[in-house]
Amino acid sequence: MNSPQSDLSTTPYTDPALPIPERVEDLLGRMTLEEKAGQMLQLDARGDLEDLVLGKLAGSLLHASPERIVEARKLVLTTRLQIPLLMADDCIHGHSFWPGATIFPTQLGMASTWDPALVEQGARATAVEVASTGLHWTFSPVLCISRDLRWGRVNETFGEDPHLIGALGKAMIRGYQGTGLTDPTAILATAKHFAGYSETQGGRDASEADISRRKLRSWFLPPFQEAVEAGCRTFMLGYQAIDGIPVTANKWLLNDVLKGEWGFTGTLVTDWDNVGRMVWEQKVCEDNVHAATVAVQAGNDLVMTTPRFFEGAQEAVKRGDLDESLIDDAVRRLLTLKFELGLFEDPRIPDAARQAKVIGSAEHASVNLDMARRSLVLLRNDGTLPLDGGIAPSRAGRAEASGVPRTITVIGPNADDPHAQLGDWAGASGQINWLPDGHPRHLISTVLDGLRATVPENWTVTHARGADIGQLVPDPAGPTYADGQPRPPMFLAAGTIEPMLQEAVNTARNADYVVAVIGDTVALAGETKSTATLELQGGQIELVERLVKTGVPVIVVLIQSKPSVLPQSVLDAAAIIEAFNPGMKGGQAVAELILGLIEPTGRLPISFARHAGQLPIYYNQIRGQHGNRYADLSQDPLFAFGEGLSYTTVEYSGLRMVSENVTPEEHLQATVTLTNTGNRPALETVQVYLTDIVTTVTWAERELKYFTQVHLEPGQSTDVELALPASSCSLVDQNGQRIVEPGTFELLVGRHSRDPHMLSAQFRITPLTVDPREL
Repeated sequence: MNSPQSDLSTTPYTDPALPIPERVEDLLGRMTLEEKAGQMLQLDARGDLEDLVLGKLAGSLLHASPERIVEARKLVLTTRLQIPLLMADDCIHGHSFWPGATIFPTQLGMASTWDPALVEQGARATAVEVASTGLHWTFSPVLCISRDLRWGRVNETFGEDPHLIGALGKAMIRGYQGTGLTDPTAILATAKHFAGYSETQGGRDASEADISRRKLRSWFLPPFQEAVEAGCRTFMLGYQAIDGIPVTANKWLLNDVLKGEWGFTGTLVTDWDNVGRMVWEQKVCEDNVHAATVAVQAGNDLVMTTPRFFEGAQEAVKRGDLDESLIDDAVRRLLTLKFELGLFEDPRIPDAARQAKVIGSAEHASVNLDMARRSLVLLRNDGTLPLDGGIAPSRAGRAEASGVPRTITVIGPNADDPHAQLGDWAGASGQINWLPDGHPRHLISTVLDGLRATVPENWTVTHARGADIGQLVPDPAGPTYADGQPRPPMFLAAGTIEPMLQEAVNTARNADYVVAVIGDTVALAGETKSTATLELQGGQIELVERLVKTGVPVIVVLIQSKPSVLPQSVLDAAAIIEAFNPGMKGGQAVAELILGLIEPTGRLPISFARHAGQLPIYYNQIRGQHGNRYADLSQDPLFAFGEGLSYTTVEYSGLRMVSENVTPEEHLQATVTLTNTGNRPALETVQVYLTDIVTTVTWAERELKYFTQVHLEPGQSTDVELALPASSCSLVDQNGQRIVEPGTFELLVGRHSRDPHMLSAQFRITPLTVDPREL
């Protein structure tokens, strides 16, 4: 255990005038093996704080309630060396578990904006709020690629495309880390889950990833490499194993690639009990001494929620199984991070005055509303939207009174559900115990709230629930796993409740429009919540069928954590709006879109399957299979990556290349003309895809390589300059090397990944040794 504290005022490591490396080495030289092993622990602050801080000497805590952050700091001041704690939490799309914090759309909703600048603004707002509460670190962004929609964590990702993920991930990292770690409003960003975690078997969370090194390099590693280039200071490791080796033990991935090839000098943190799972679940280590040895030798720095690592690491050193210098290396990196954050001078404990100023501020709420508006994707529209009675899109607030009073009925289990609105990792989503009722209800605008506040004053808004989705029930296998950790509950779908259904149908018959708000719940989103089916659960399908049969125009709003398989009744609706989990301001944004107060600008970051049997359904499939369909079903997605409608029409024309021959070191440049041929303004997301015509290894048919957004007033025409490095026309060869192969390529420009009217132009990439004038 720790010895009593002494006067530290004259020790070099407490002198801020000294260079950080000198301070680190001085402190490291004073530490016992016990203190070093403790520094490598990140433990759950909901446990016994005295044991965590004074017993295990933990270097970091997570899931600390506001009160426990202060208590933990007081305990640190009683320790021998008073090394400050790194306080962390899953602030995934806002300060998830702080009452009244700004909760943005989930990452999948953010990705629907296709706007890195807006995502950066949201991350900056989150960092400002988080930093005021005594936290230094967020476990975000998620850079996993979603290809199997059954996976429970699709909502936490930016979708299915590496280029879009990389662009939005870098933006989020910039927002979190601000101008640098000395900025008191900066928090540490985390690139996770490194790497290939989302490539699950059967959509099952944390299952063995059947993925080759070449496949990793081709699709799954590029967003993480961009995170390193963006200065992300921490990486979190995935739960899964690759080719039989848990990522926690994967020296090739952690040391050779991340630290060696990419030059990452930051901090690695395991995910929840990764080290312990190597013993009790994956069973690749015989005991905790062995697991600690493997984890440290692989290059891990901070071990999350495996308390037995404390004794295991010390015993491994005493036995001679583990070189203490490797522990020193890890602790050196952790201390460097703490010195760079300035925690020895300012531990950044909760600041009530700052909290009052920034938590849920009007400025942050404005960014949140912009994000929610931009995240909405209009998937179908027979002309019903926008509803008559709306006002000019430049106006704000309630719509003007319409000459003809209308009645809108808002129906569905998610019409007035604030928890579904916020999604996973927020308030009452189940990860923490100090917000049992979630975030303050008055801060959340559901679709029902939004329409009541926004329709013209002479309109009427009615409401009926109509159906339930389901609930969580205890797992019959028992309350805990083998290591004593709680076993998650199971989902039980609701049945049809005829009186509730009939009430909704009767309400619909007395309305001019029906807004059916359906989807899933937080019980179907997150870790351990992968699903075997993608169908709408509970009584929702029958509800929509009965609503459509009334003949009243039905506008379906999907509030869900991931794309569902949609029944014919939903496809027969007058309009379909995808909202994913749109955050605190989502209901207001949906209402504004329905009434035409804003334009639909969102584009899908992920494809929709027609049937779960189509999975995986991502757009950038590898060429080379027999046929292009199943015997019994199309391979075509229901809605494809990049899709999204507007209230106007934009025509593309006149694609022309600046040069049809470029070298790998040059930029590819082109121009396309866009014309708004409708009577409403547009924000058009121009998407640029590339096809390598002939490759030495099989490769994707097309890949997104560039996108930009263009504002167009009605009738306006403009030329859009497109420029991207020729080096992006790369592939990973049979030796696992990313190269640019000379040859003929096709540039594709259009609205989405399967746009039948996509413009195309061919060009050649030539080696430097060839004079383009000779071609």
